[in-house]
Amino acid sequence: MTGNLKKNKVIAVVGPTASGKTSYSINLALQLNGEIISADSRLVYKGFDIGTAKPTIEERSGIPHHMIDIADPQQDYSAGLYVKEAKRIINDILSRGKTPIVTGGTGLYINILLMNYDLPEVEPDYELRSRLKKTDNLFDILKKIDAEAAQNIDPNDKKKLIRAIEIVKTTGKSISEVRGKNSPDFDVEWIGLNYPREELYRRINTRVDKMLENGLIEETKTLLNKHGRIDNILYTIGYQEMVAYLDGDLTLQEAVEKLKQNTRRYAKRQLTWFRKNPNIKWNVYPEKLKK
Repeated sequence: MTGNLKKNKVIAVVGPTASGKTSYSINLALQLNGEIISADSRLVYKGFDIGTAKPTIEERSGIPHHMIDIADPQQDYSAGLYVKEAKRIINDILSRGKTPIVTGGTGLYINILLMNYDLPEVEPDYELRSRLKKTDNLFDILKKIDAEAAQNIDPNDKKKLIRAIEIVKTTGKSISEVRGKNSPDFDVEWIGLNYPREELYRRINTRVDKMLENGLIEETKTLLNKHGRIDNILYTIGYQEMVAYLDGDLTLQEAVEKLKQNTRRYAKRQLTWFRKNPNIKWNVYPEKLKK
């Protein structure tokens, strides 16, 4: 990958949570004079640190990281906002003769940014949203009308489920039909990181235990005190389980087990999404990350 990088060459490092994307990308950026553009829908939020495994300043090893800590948690940050800003940053990095490395696990952000999918231009239906907010079986509703879209959304993420149902009901088409595809703006080299399932799950469990040691409960309390019970806290894996513990709905042990389970399910959905991309070269055993 060194040497003849084309003018619009972008490297994408993708894969499930806990597959080592962050450290791999930082090593790559050090080798290639690169800068990292995060493609994670939760790292955009200020204060979402421990619960999202956001890389610390020390971990970033002096490599510029973009699209991190750019929005307040109460903001409804969208894929459209993300793509507009991320494209501007990529072009700026390229103009300075450096290598943009897009790193993350939010498949929607990555596909729209690097594969140039259209965003569905569907106006909000506030009456429908109001009705759906009072409904408990949103995942089942979406599964009936668009099973493929349901595969890629956390069953507990009410906001995304409501938006998906809204798009399907408004347009009468599936999400994949609504998302048109244009010619990509960039020449992308795709790198996929993963581990065998048992090893990946072990890494996920270890990561969750470390989050607790690093103060996940205290961070959740701080976020609730500062922002209240907003959707971005209540429907984000990592925080939603700690809120259930703080509310007394789960014991700490139950909350931790639930967090591990939800993270494993999320990793499974991420892999389902990325495996649809035939251009990804999968590196199942990243040697650098075995240490």
